[in-house]
Amino acid sequence: MRFPKSLPAGGTIGFAAPSFGCATEPYKSCFDAALDKWHAAGYKTKLGPNCYASDGIGISSSPESCGRELTDMYLDKESDILLSCGGGELMCEILDHVDFDRIDKANPKWYMGYSDNTNFTFTLATLCDTAAIYGPCANEYGMSKLHQSLIDARTILTDSVNVSMPASEPAKTAASSGVISYEFSGYGMWEKCDGRDEEHPYAPYNLTEKTRLHRFIGDGDPLPADPALRKEPGHIEMSGRLLGGCLDCLVNLCGTKYDQVSQFNKKYASDGVLWFIESCDLNVMSIRRAMWELEHAGWFSEASGFIIGRPLHFDEPEMGLDQYMAVYDIISRHKVPVLMDADLGHLSPMVPLITGSFARICADGDDWKVRMELR
Repeated sequence: MRFPKSLPAGGTIGFAAPSFGCATEPYKSCFDAALDKWHAAGYKTKLGPNCYASDGIGISSSPESCGRELTDMYLDKESDILLSCGGGELMCEILDHVDFDRIDKANPKWYMGYSDNTNFTFTLATLCDTAAIYGPCANEYGMSKLHQSLIDARTILTDSVNVSMPASEPAKTAASSGVISYEFSGYGMWEKCDGRDEEHPYAPYNLTEKTRLHRFIGDGDPLPADPALRKEPGHIEMSGRLLGGCLDCLVNLCGTKYDQVSQFNKKYASDGVLWFIESCDLNVMSIRRAMWELEHAGWFSEASGFIIGRPLHFDEPEMGLDQYMAVYDIISRHKVPVLMDADLGHLSPMVPLITGSFARICADGDDWKVRMELR
């Protein structure tokens, strides 16, 4: 796995809009504020041509233009890292216009985004054996107060090795072997409804809900429909090579020419594959169908564990099926640990996860932490 270098002091941050651009409020104002903050911190910025565009369907511009922008900005030698302006709906359509061959041969560069950006964070790992960050999009750095999750993601992008960093700070250490690692913990609270709109574009996360994790160890049997009858272990641990993203996008890639999961599984079989999955538009029935498809496509053949984020359609059961049964009943046959309702995805905040890194995760009660090694 290829891991990019961190953004140096005074370096240049590139921005691209392979999905939605920052053309409407509150995203435009928040993106502008984010640029100001990066400049104030001593960094330079370089914007792709579609960052403020809105002439596309489900994305910032035409698939050709977005694919060309993403390729050019990733290969651009002036910028040190690349951040996505936002998520969207149809980033899959740009993939035919992304030059993965050139990207595969180029020096790796940190790319960060989530949701629709799965179409690139996932394919970078599976097609180019290159790590990426499944984390916040660029506009979120314009908030009036940065949540710890945003600081954690920024740490991966910018920090040099610091073995003396206080334990209360996001941890980045260098082991005696020279392997760089990052360790982050869950955040304890999350927002069910955000407070950002045209009149309040800089509002921070609206943290009103207490984290309630669910931990399971697969035994091959479905979950009881009655939550009171579900047995959960107090402590679980898992490790493996991180791979995943937004389920809406993953299932769309399955079976296409961009699906090289079998090769990824074969290469990292000795590590095991630690799947992280969250969902946006899918209801519980759609989640179960999607998980069934990925299971039967062989994607989970080397699974060593699963981290499942809070679905955007949180606590919306249908016909006796809830969000836990929708996932667990399909993957329980692998008999591996499963952590559900983790800080991941569309209900902020989210722990930034490095796709392609080797991770160790432990969870106890409603607390969890992940240690990611760049090796």
